[in-house]
Amino acid sequence: MKPFRERNPLPIGIIGVVVVIALLIVGADAGNLPFVNRGHTVYADFADAAGLQKGDNVRVAGVLVGKVTSVSLDGDVVKVGMKVGNGTRLGAGSTADLKIETLLGQVYVALTPTGTAKLADNTIPLTSTTTPTSIITAFNGLGARSGRINVHLLARSFDVLAKDFEGTPKDVRSSLVGLERVSMTVASRDTKLRRLLGRANTVTGTLAAHDLQVAQLINDSNQILETVNQQRAVIHRLLVHTSALSRQLTGLVSDNQAVIGPALEQLHGTLAILRSHQTQLDQTVHLVAPFVRDFTDVLGNGRWFETTISNISEIAPGAG
Repeated sequence: MKPFRERNPLPIGIIGVVVVIALLIVGADAGNLPFVNRGHTVYADFADAAGLQKGDNVRVAGVLVGKVTSVSLDGDVVKVGMKVGNGTRLGAGSTADLKIETLLGQVYVALTPTGTAKLADNTIPLTSTTTPTSIITAFNGLGARSGRINVHLLARSFDVLAKDFEGTPKDVRSSLVGLERVSMTVASRDTKLRRLLGRANTVTGTLAAHDLQVAQLINDSNQILETVNQQRAVIHRLLVHTSALSRQLTGLVSDNQAVIGPALEQLHGTLAILRSHQTQLDQTVHLVAPFVRDFTDVLGNGRWFETTISNISEIAPGAG
């Protein structure tokens, strides 16, 4: 067998590149591998999707247990596929509810596992599911329906009704005349109303697009309020401790007043004596300074004395 370094590097390089590409493909789709992505798929029939999308959360008692894998129309119902963990077992009496997760209408599936019998067709039936009312959907529906109303024809209809009921009692005529005026007012402001509803749809769409940012803002606001509440407790404890300290200081002064008073009087007398001899003290400090300087020179060179004695004549040996 040839050593590895003596073989042709070209086929070895090609095989290495193919292996790397295969590993990248497997890693990118690792979530769909049967031995990696553990769990099972269940279904639920809803009367309305209520804005539910693929990838939304699936929860049991508020705990995340899976994700929505599909949202499709099956006849007159919306069939929702969900991938949940193996620990989530749904019996024949289980229910599924679409609930609002954020203020801007993002929803999730709330499962309530119930029953011991097996779930028929692995699907929660329509009778065991509920859907919420979405504000964004309501606004969009209002805008779409109002855009299809022929307000001029409606005003003319009210006008015809008012003329037909001219011979009716006064109260009925007044009611119809009022309806006519209302319809005329609506017709005269049709453009403004359409513009208002269009802008309302734009606003709701913008809010829906920034759903995550708004939710983060609300969470940050909660953290700020919690921090303020914590600081309020700290300030309260500080005030309580300061009040206790002031009481202790007051008691200390009261207990030692007989001692502190005479001591302050004696200190006042001592200061008066020093003030009366201030000139002498200044002169003393002035005269002591040269002595201290010379004495420092004598003792400042180690463990011996060093000084100079002047005006001493040399004495010859044997001189008497």
